[in-house]
Amino acid sequence: MVVLPENNNNPAKRKEIICIFASNNMSEPLLQIRNLKIDFRQDDEWREVVHGIDFDVYASRTLGIVGESGSGKSVSNLSVMHLLNSKVSRTKADAMLLDGVDIKDFNEKQMAEVRGKRIAMIFQEPMTSLNPVYRCGYQVSEMIRQHEKVTKKDARDRVISLFTQVMLPRPEAIYDSYPHELSGGQKQRVMIAMAIACNPQILIADEPTTALDVTVQKEILKLLRKLQQETGMGMVFITHDLGVVSEIADDVAVMHNGEILEKGSVKQVLEHPQHPYTKGLLACRPPMKIRLKKLPIVKEFLDGQWAGGKEQILKELQITPEERRERLQKMYNQQPLLKVEHLQTWYPLKKGIFAKVYDHVKAVDDVSIEVFEGETLGLVGESGCGKTTLGRSILRLLEPTGGKVFFDGTEVTALNAKELREFRKQAQIVFQDPYSSLNPRIRIGEAIAEPLKVHGIETDRKKCRQMVCDLLEQVGLEAAHYDRYPHEFSGGQRQRICIARALAVNPRLVICDESVSALDVSVQAQVLNLLNRLKEERHLTYIFISHDLSVVRFMSDRVLVMYNGKPVEYNDADELFDHPQNDYTKKLIAALPGIQ
Repeated sequence: MVVLPENNNNPAKRKEIICIFASNNMSEPLLQIRNLKIDFRQDDEWREVVHGIDFDVYASRTLGIVGESGSGKSVSNLSVMHLLNSKVSRTKADAMLLDGVDIKDFNEKQMAEVRGKRIAMIFQEPMTSLNPVYRCGYQVSEMIRQHEKVTKKDARDRVISLFTQVMLPRPEAIYDSYPHELSGGQKQRVMIAMAIACNPQILIADEPTTALDVTVQKEILKLLRKLQQETGMGMVFITHDLGVVSEIADDVAVMHNGEILEKGSVKQVLEHPQHPYTKGLLACRPPMKIRLKKLPIVKEFLDGQWAGGKEQILKELQITPEERRERLQKMYNQQPLLKVEHLQTWYPLKKGIFAKVYDHVKAVDDVSIEVFEGETLGLVGESGCGKTTLGRSILRLLEPTGGKVFFDGTEVTALNAKELREFRKQAQIVFQDPYSSLNPRIRIGEAIAEPLKVHGIETDRKKCRQMVCDLLEQVGLEAAHYDRYPHEFSGGQRQRICIARALAVNPRLVICDESVSALDVSVQAQVLNLLNRLKEERHLTYIFISHDLSVVRFMSDRVLVMYNGKPVEYNDADELFDHPQNDYTKKLIAALPGIQ
């Protein structure tokens, strides 16, 4: 083991560092972590959150670290990069060997030589990792010039070459673009280009595909595998999705509450899981081949409820084709609750503020659907296909350009402002990001009570509070949560709060817009079960918007597939997934990761 000298500011010392790293035996693990412990300060006391974990990363191999939010996946790897705030955290380890060199006691100057050059990291949310006031190309070239003596022109050429390597369209244009001008998948590719700019030995990818469409996710995973084959780098892939792990990882470590509960090869862990927690993570992913009444959740596995495994789950939870057929036949014998006829929502394009309109973006272009009472209609497609615009146009949160919407026989597109307010009692929406749709300064009880007051449903303060407390308990929270603020809740809890707020006015139709897209699979299973339970108890009708096809199949009776604002396939959910007719639908289904 070699410990580097602290003074490494001059070029000779930097060269010495490079030589030390290069001289080690490459047959050994590139990274060896032994007995890693992490403490966080809480109310002047230290609380251990990672409890002595070990893991290795090898050249040309990928270690998948899997677990729920809060399990310690990200903080463990941030500690390796020395990126945790030392004022509120402390890290202890027997060893952090990077290519045989112990980096656990490196100071900031020494770590500056390691980060980016030896270990690079792709963070979960590219928009918060990229500086919004600098152009994308400049930010990547800055990384290169930090570690290598190159001219601005050479750095620019390198960046454009990297953008080409990560398959970004129009690399020269993207060099001069700001982050907000790119799609989610493009921003993630910029982050990958930045991470591989200096050919690191190890790449840490922290949830890089969590909120991406399945097709973009597939491209990102394919790109990472290609880069690994070309460079021989070792990779740590952090995720909560075992399906993604099965696509990209060679080895897997399953984390829970700061401990590694199970580790081994992908095949060993995913096909023959030993720990109940791993079995629970696998089981709470919505299956693509069968229909279940509810999804098993991790806690039930930890409590031993599903000791009988898959056979017990199928026996107790599977919906037979006959049961489903009978339910659908009864539902479709009614008149539709919602009817959309040739709906269009177009956005005008202008050159300059006072210029004439020269074209339109056809976000929704000639969509016709029917939704029956008690039905869940799934809306799927890639980002930008018009799913969200369609949902908001139905509620007239966006004004349609053309077409008609009928709700229970009333034409919504012809309602005046007063009538529209009455309609909004009947139809509500749960937005994608629960944190941005809740005012951080307002207690969650008041946020849920607001629609009750706005619509004049309950003005008595005491009765209103009781109604909100009842709603909180219905969505799996506690009445005592009434006076808490949004930041005091987890992502899954905040989504439950938004569901409670949507249900406050007792609607008949609820549009769920990507309402589980960024949640852990275990939390996602709980929220999906909650939505289905509330649907039965309150006789709700859903339009369920998502890019996750396995979730859509679990939730939906029928599915509408959209592409570039147009409907391309509209059919019974089982029929559509088992026998897709449109090439775009086939492409979406083929992009689903791993285990189904």
